[in-house]
Amino acid sequence: MNLQQLDILAFGAHPDDVEIGMAGTLATYVNDGYRVGLCALTKAELSSNGSVEARQKEAERAAEAIGASRFQFSFSDRGLPSVTPNELAQVVALIRKTRPRLVFAPEGDRHPDHGECGELVREAVFNAGIRRYQTPESEVAHKPEALFTYFINGYGRPDFVVDITKVQDKKREALQAYKSQFQPIEGVSTPLTDDYIEAVEARDKLFGKEVGVAAAEGFCSRLPLLMGNLLERND
Repeated sequence: MNLQQLDILAFGAHPDDVEIGMAGTLATYVNDGYRVGLCALTKAELSSNGSVEARQKEAERAAEAIGASRFQFSFSDRGLPSVTPNELAQVVALIRKTRPRLVFAPEGDRHPDHGECGELVREAVFNAGIRRYQTPESEVAHKPEALFTYFINGYGRPDFVVDITKVQDKKREALQAYKSQFQPIEGVSTPLTDDYIEAVEARDKLFGKEVGVAAAEGFCSRLPLLMGNLLERND
């Protein structure tokens, strides 16, 4: 694992979750000189298509397209509600080691793992700031500035959006890296094989249209967002 300090660390339950929801945002911040990372909690070993080995290679290619560091845990697919205290401590340790300013996790949707990942990450972010909470190597406590959630499936109403107009090609490249999921040569039909990338791009265009740009990704916040001068806008 590359454990350099990060500005942004985004978690997903499976390899491809982060890329679906916010590859464009990560690529945008990389273009601006920030360090970003993404982490999958499981290897998606129960997926209907592809293999664990193939999907790991796809995940590496997707991270390269974005310009992100990549981290991988081996928690049980569909077993996130049963994560042990020791496994939770591993997530806390990663947050403490990489010391991100912002952390992202999935919003809940039709796939239970996504919401469960979001709740697990919320706990890990909270625990990371507790000085006496023990992690495997006794890492120093760290409190990220904020935790936000992103959409994987569905069209929820975001609290804010990020313009990804200039990096739509990088997001498409990251998603297309997952051929075993979106374009399987041999496999079964799933929601991901039915023009899923096109649906994701349509959502990005919809969010973008709401704010007057070509494409945007949407995010939610459990806490209020502090606004500056409301008269200073980029119209």
